[in-house]
Amino acid sequence: MMKKIMKRNYKILSLLLLLAFASCSFTSKTFNNPDKDKALIQVITFVLDNGHFDPIELDDEFSAELFKDYVEITDPVKRYFYQSDYEDFIKYKLTIDDQLKASDITFFNVINERMLKRFEEAKEIYKDILSKPFDYTIDEEFDTDHENKPFAKNKREMKERWRQQLKFSTLSNYDDIFSQEQKAKEKDPSYVMKTAEEIDEEARESTLKSLNIYFEDYIDDQTREDWFAIYVNTIVEEFDPHTYYLAPKGKEEFDTRMSGKLEGIGARLQKRMDYIKIVELISGGPAWRSKELEVEDVILKVKQEDEEFPVDIVGMRINDAIKYIKGPKGTKVTLTVKKVDGTIKDITITRDIVELVETYAKSSVVKKDDKKFGVINLPAFYVDFDDYKNINAAKDVEKEIERLKAEGMEGLVLDLRNNGGGSLPAVVEMAGLFIKDGPVVQVRSTGQAKDVLKDTNKSISWDGPLVILVNEISASASEIMAAAMQDYKRAVVIGSKQTYGKGTVQQVVNLNTFMRNSSNDLGALALTTQKYYRINGGSVQLEGVKSDVKVPGRFSFIDVGEKDKDNPLPYDEIDAADYTPWENYFDYNATINKSKERMSNNPQLNLIEENAKWVKSKIDETVFSLNYEKYKAKLDLNEEEAKRFDAISDYKTNLTFESHAYEKSLFEKDTTDLKEKRERWHESLAQDIYIEEALNVLEDLKTSYPIKKVAATVKK
Repeated sequence: MMKKIMKRNYKILSLLLLLAFASCSFTSKTFNNPDKDKALIQVITFVLDNGHFDPIELDDEFSAELFKDYVEITDPVKRYFYQSDYEDFIKYKLTIDDQLKASDITFFNVINERMLKRFEEAKEIYKDILSKPFDYTIDEEFDTDHENKPFAKNKREMKERWRQQLKFSTLSNYDDIFSQEQKAKEKDPSYVMKTAEEIDEEARESTLKSLNIYFEDYIDDQTREDWFAIYVNTIVEEFDPHTYYLAPKGKEEFDTRMSGKLEGIGARLQKRMDYIKIVELISGGPAWRSKELEVEDVILKVKQEDEEFPVDIVGMRINDAIKYIKGPKGTKVTLTVKKVDGTIKDITITRDIVELVETYAKSSVVKKDDKKFGVINLPAFYVDFDDYKNINAAKDVEKEIERLKAEGMEGLVLDLRNNGGGSLPAVVEMAGLFIKDGPVVQVRSTGQAKDVLKDTNKSISWDGPLVILVNEISASASEIMAAAMQDYKRAVVIGSKQTYGKGTVQQVVNLNTFMRNSSNDLGALALTTQKYYRINGGSVQLEGVKSDVKVPGRFSFIDVGEKDKDNPLPYDEIDAADYTPWENYFDYNATINKSKERMSNNPQLNLIEENAKWVKSKIDETVFSLNYEKYKAKLDLNEEEAKRFDAISDYKTNLTFESHAYEKSLFEKDTTDLKEKRERWHESLAQDIYIEEALNVLEDLKTSYPIKKVAATVKK
C-alpha cells in the first residue's frame, strides 16, 4: 500500500457530489458513549467499515501509513517537532489500528500535547530571530521541499531552520519595499530612498506581524475539538481522496456553500505544495470584476483593511488561508500575488456576496462566415434536490438549446472545461438531450449487481453536430457526459490528453443519526460508496476520458488529476451495457483526423505548450537564493522569459459572439450587470483557440439528415 505523503486538497469536487439516489443500509445501528471523542471514533470506524465502497483493513500496514500521514500533517514543514519527539511518537506506529478498534485516542493525545508545547517554543524562536537584522549579501540557499528533510536534532538546528525560512519570507517583503522605493525615486528624483537597514527593519517587522497574527488569530484560537477533527480527517482520508470528515463547524460551512451564497472574493482555490493557487474565478464575483486576478496566480499574503501588516499564507493549510481571504460584504482585502510570469503584485478587492447562480449554464450565438453556431458553457452539474424541476443543469441546458435553435444554430459546442462535476441524475438527463434513448452510465456498489442508468425519453433536443470541450480539471459528472457522448460517437471530444479521472460516487452521512440520547454534535462524513463506469465497461477512475483531439493547455504538465492524489481507488472494468452508437454522422472519423492535423501545425498551440512546460519548470523549482542580488536577478529573469508568452493573450479569432434574443431582452431590465458579464465572456471566447477549433469541427461534421434549426417553443 504505497501512498504519497502530501497535504490534502481539491475537496470541491467531492463537495458538489451530493447524489439523490445514494443510501446507507446500516443506519439502524446506534451507539451510546458519553465521551464525544471516543464516540466519534466508534461511529466513524463503523461507517467506514460498513459503508465505504472499498473498506481497508485496520491493521499494522494501515497504522504505519496513518502514523506517517498524521505526523506530516501536524508538522508539514518540520519546524516544530525534534528528532527526539519523533522517536517518542514512533512507538505508536504499529498500534494505532488497535487503539482505533478500542476507541482509544492515546496517539492523538500524545502528539497534540507535544505540538502545543512546540508551538509556544516556536513563538519565542521567531520573535528572537526577527529582532536582529538579516544579511542579504551572504551566498546561501533555502530549499522549500520539506518532505525529505530530517527532523531537527537540537535547538540550534531548529533555530537555523526557522532563520532560513524567516529570511526567505522577509526577502520577499524586502524586495516589495525596495521596489516601491525605486518607483518613488523614478517619479520624484528628489525623493530620499530608505537605507538598506531601514528597508530590512520594515521587512522584518512585516514578517513578525504576519506570524503574530497567524499564531494569535489561528493557532491560539484552535480548540481541542478543532485539532481532533484534523486527526479524524487524516484517518478517513486513508480510504480514498474523496472521503473526508466534516466537523460540526465544517458542516455549517458546507451547508452555506450548498445554499447558493458565499461572502468573499469569488475565487476557487487549491493547494499545491506550500502554495495557495487560484483555479477558478466565479463569473460576476469581485475577483472577476477586478480584472486583476487570474487563474494560476499564487496568493502569498493577505492583508485586512484594518490591519497594518499582511499575513503570510505560504505553507498554511488551505482552510486556514481561506479564513483570511473570505469575509463580510463591503470589507476590503489586499492579496499579494505571484503571477505566472514570476512578478509580484498587490491587488485590493472589495468582498461581496457571490451568487452561485453565476455558475449556471450560459450560451452564446457565434457567427462563422455565413453560418451560425452555438456555445453553451456549463461550470457545474448543479441541482437543487428540493426544487429539482426548476434548478437543474439539464433543464437549463435544454432551455439554452431551444433559444440557440431559434437563432438558427447549425452546430453546438458544450464547454465542460474546468467543470468539477455535480449531480449524477442531472448528467443522465442532460445526455438524453442528445440521444434518442439508452444507457448513459453504469454504477456499482461493493458486492451488488451493477445499476445501468438510462435515458428513457425518446425525444432529442439537439440532433445536429456536437463538440464537447474538456481539460484536466473536467471531473466526475463532466467525465460521465463526455464519455457517454464519445462512446455513442455522438460528439467529438476536444481537449486535454485525459480528464481528471474521478470515477467515484460520494454520500454525505450525518453521524448524529447513529447516536442514542446524546447532545453532542458529531458532524458528518462524506464517504465513497460507489464507482461509476462508462457504457463501454471501462472506468474513468485514474484514466479519465481521453480526448478524440488532444491539445495542450495550461494544465498539461501540472499534477492535478486523481492519479496524483493520495490513496486513489484503482482502475477496473465491468461488462459493457447494451447500446447503439449514433449513426447520423457520415464523416465522424475523417473530421477527427482533419482536426488533429490542423492542431498539430498550429503555432499558437505550440506556444501554449511551451508556456505549460515553462510553468511546470517554475513549479518544480524548490531551491532559492537568500542573497538579494541573486534573488532579484532570478525574478527579473522570470519576468523577461515570460514576455515571449505574451502572444498567447494577444490571440484573436475572426469570430463574432453575441447573446441570443431571450438574453438580450433581459438586458433592458437588468440590475445585475448581466450585459457586462456577457460582453466580457464574449470577448474571452473571441480569443479562445479551442472554441475556434471546435467550430471548425462543427463545420466539418456532416449529418445524414437536415438539422432542425427553429424550435417550436422557446422555453423561458
